[in-house]
Amino acid sequence: MSDRRLRVPAADLATVVADLLAGGATYRMLVGTDDRAVGGEGLAVEVALSTHDGPLRVRAELPHTDASYAALTPLVPAAHWDEREAADLLGLRPVGHPDPRRLVLHETFPDGFHPLRKDVPAGERPPVADGRWEAFTAHGEGIYQLPVGPIHAGVIEPGHFRFSAVGERVLHLDARLFFTHRGLEKLAEGRPFTEALPLVERACGVCTVTHALAYSQAVETLTGTEVPERARWARVLLAELERVYNHVGDLGNICAGMGFNPGSSRLGALKERLLQVNDALTGHRYLQAMIVPGGLRRDLAAGRVAALPVELDAISQELAAAIRVVLRSDGAVSRLSRTGTVSQATVRMLGGLGVTAKAVGIEADLRRDEPYAAYGELDVSVDTAHAGDVAARFHVRAQEAHDSLRLAREVASRLPGGAWLGPVGGAPEAGAVAMAGAEGPRGASWIWLRAGENGTVDRVRLRSASFADWPIVASAVPGDLVPDFPLINKSFELCYACTDR
Repeated sequence: MSDRRLRVPAADLATVVADLLAGGATYRMLVGTDDRAVGGEGLAVEVALSTHDGPLRVRAELPHTDASYAALTPLVPAAHWDEREAADLLGLRPVGHPDPRRLVLHETFPDGFHPLRKDVPAGERPPVADGRWEAFTAHGEGIYQLPVGPIHAGVIEPGHFRFSAVGERVLHLDARLFFTHRGLEKLAEGRPFTEALPLVERACGVCTVTHALAYSQAVETLTGTEVPERARWARVLLAELERVYNHVGDLGNICAGMGFNPGSSRLGALKERLLQVNDALTGHRYLQAMIVPGGLRRDLAAGRVAALPVELDAISQELAAAIRVVLRSDGAVSRLSRTGTVSQATVRMLGGLGVTAKAVGIEADLRRDEPYAAYGELDVSVDTAHAGDVAARFHVRAQEAHDSLRLAREVASRLPGGAWLGPVGGAPEAGAVAMAGAEGPRGASWIWLRAGENGTVDRVRLRSASFADWPIVASAVPGDLVPDFPLINKSFELCYACTDR
């Protein structure tokens, strides 16, 4: 199942994928590859799907001298950033793409430089080009442009937002990211599976469990590795602890975005309490360096596991009280409602995930729909709302936080004994591919992993939930006021770093 693929001519790729999606498949990612290190003659475009029969890769092969193909985006809009990224990094040319601007490589990179091609060394620094970025803007009488970022007041990551507005009303937003692109996928090439793990895990500081889990599951599929029972359950515990501290922090950030200090202070303090729980349990506030192929790097602190049910129950009660403070404020509720509204049709079209999708009534969650680790033995609730505004996203986060605390308490009381790490299987054949996902605080993140020689990485792609959801942020802003943007942005609370990688 890990290497099921369908080869199609480049001209037919978009049509075949669109037909599969219409038949019930789910879009996961588009991956560009340079196949010359694993016996291929050129480049390729692969679209990874989840189907009723398991993962499927639809593949079109291209000569590296003319890597053009019919763009998917006109038929599969969710692929639009994937195609632009592959064009930048590999020189693929999606003919007919509605927005062929660069995405990852900014204007200072010279034309013709494609760092993920195999003949480009990882440390190569190209000459600085004198290019110019052209934003999409609205034009007309009374319309002005308001540029914000990439440097912001505070400690948030860099992103540039170009507002086209009339007075304080936004007509259009063009968001530009990838100021923190580090070339992590290039750095992973040629490394043994275990040495590439820290690069994937640290793509983002607050999704470390999600990304390490997805990557480890892909390695385990390739190597035929069995994970011990204790590790399977402990992975769920770590994932739910990551989910709940993110959600509690994000709820506090929403309060900060509207200047509601009673909520931001109380929820910020509660996030700190959760981070201290993480530290006592694993030795790291953000749960880093815990999940590895085969299980866990080290066992959980036994005394802390026993104390978790009572401690998390107290945190759940405090969270409920903090949420009540927000919802009993007419001013806060008014500020949240009908702000930053996005439609279900837009979210479906752009492939939204996680809270973004659930807030418009899309009931999807990998933990329930494609269970992994020990999730198949637990009752995972999928909470939804329907308005698609900041209030809906606030509601979904609050409910998910309570559900994660419930799951974490249950897992802590049911955690089996035994080994926490099993032996990793043998090196797979070069060119073997596996795809694995994990549902994180912002939705499903997916890993596409292809083996090189002797258990090394030939190509890895991380498509985080934030990467999928960022284009939807721009769709939620038009019609609102410019000062609404911080609140709208915080209601999505997407990561820059794991989008940029």
